[in-house]
Amino acid sequence: MKEIVLAAGCFWGVEAYFSKVKGVVETEVGYANGNTENPTYDEVCHMNTGHAEACYIKYDENVISLTELLKKYWKIVDPTVLNRQGPDTGAQYRTGVYYMDEKDITVIKESLQEEQKQYNKDIVTEVKPLENYYKAEEVHQNYLKKNPRGYCHIDLSQIN
Repeated sequence: MKEIVLAAGCFWGVEAYFSKVKGVVETEVGYANGNTENPTYDEVCHMNTGHAEACYIKYDENVISLTELLKKYWKIVDPTVLNRQGPDTGAQYRTGVYYMDEKDITVIKESLQEEQKQYNKDIVTEVKPLENYYKAEEVHQNYLKKNPRGYCHIDLSQIN
């Protein structure tokens, strides 16, 4: 199994989206690449923790490649907007691709370059190694499954 962490705005929708993708075997929401240990949701939202709301994804590369996973990712973000997705604003809502395997960087950069062709503005999505990741509180795990009418900035019908 392969792993990657993706930031794409509010993590509730990101997890709901990727949990329905064929080949994704596990999702979890958390806080990535910040400067505070074990942050809480309130700290990430209201203090300068440096963390992005993110979704940890474990996937079977025999079913879905990283290239295909990233194609799905680009469908749910506006990668040209800094620190905002949908109506959510703040550094915690930035877009980011945080990899754990150095071998993935070539695929990620190729995917970003291909996506850049769709825009006149520069893509501002971070592409960095995963420096740290903290699992979010249980209330946020599978939030939209537990709260089907809950807030989501992503059109969950875009999965295929």
